[in-house]
Amino acid sequence: MAQPRNPSSPPGDRIAKVLARAGVASRREAERMIEAGRVAVNGKVIDRAALNVTEADKITVDGKPLDAPEEPRLWLYHKPTGLVTTTKDEQGRPTIYDDLPEDLPRVMSVGRLDLNSEGLLLLTNDGGIKRRLELPSTGWLRRYRVRVKGRPTDDTFTPLREGLVVDGQRFQPMIVSLDRQQGANAWLTVGLREGKNREIRRAMTDLGLTVNRLIRLSYGPFQLGQLKPGEVQEVRRKIVRDQLGLDGAKPDRPKVERRRKSRNAPPDKR
Repeated sequence: MAQPRNPSSPPGDRIAKVLARAGVASRREAERMIEAGRVAVNGKVIDRAALNVTEADKITVDGKPLDAPEEPRLWLYHKPTGLVTTTKDEQGRPTIYDDLPEDLPRVMSVGRLDLNSEGLLLLTNDGGIKRRLELPSTGWLRRYRVRVKGRPTDDTFTPLREGLVVDGQRFQPMIVSLDRQQGANAWLTVGLREGKNREIRRAMTDLGLTVNRLIRLSYGPFQLGQLKPGEVQEVRRKIVRDQLGLDGAKPDRPKVERRRKSRNAPPDKR
């Protein structure tokens, strides 16, 4: 929900927020684009993000006029292992964008799953939604199916339930259940509300356990369900509106399961 504007503040919205809403990039990425001199307002290149703009201002990015803000949309994506959750990898590893369907609009991931993790990844065309869902204050529970090497007992996970500190970084209490032992491995269900970088893997290592498979099952109310690796499915507009408290969403479109794109295909044109 929008916060009341301070009467003394300039009219309009911050330029980085406007760029994010238009689907150009996340707010943080937009700030870097501004600092790089890629954005102009009313014909003048700007180099700082501390600028408010209104609908009357003409904005260009790399010399091209900024499109009108797109309708906020959200997709579920079953990320396979072996893909990096980034637009471009410095090491040349394949990314999720090499795997996404060609007819998908430009999207940003809500959070990340590391190279060896799989399961549900939310995608959106709206930088505001991305930022909102990534904030710890959102408080949405994220559930994971985790396989670890070892023979833990239920008491093994008491430190995780109480919250622990790893390498000087505090992890919030997790919800952990020991489901079954399968040979040399144990299967767990883990729930957390604040996903720090490789949090589950680092926490398990601190307990003397090694994660050898990690699958995200859900992110808040959104479920992986029966999506197969590489499949993408758009969330109905009504659900997006109801879950995120958005106004003015257009009528629903049918759920669509999109085909996968070959990882060997040329880089997409988004």
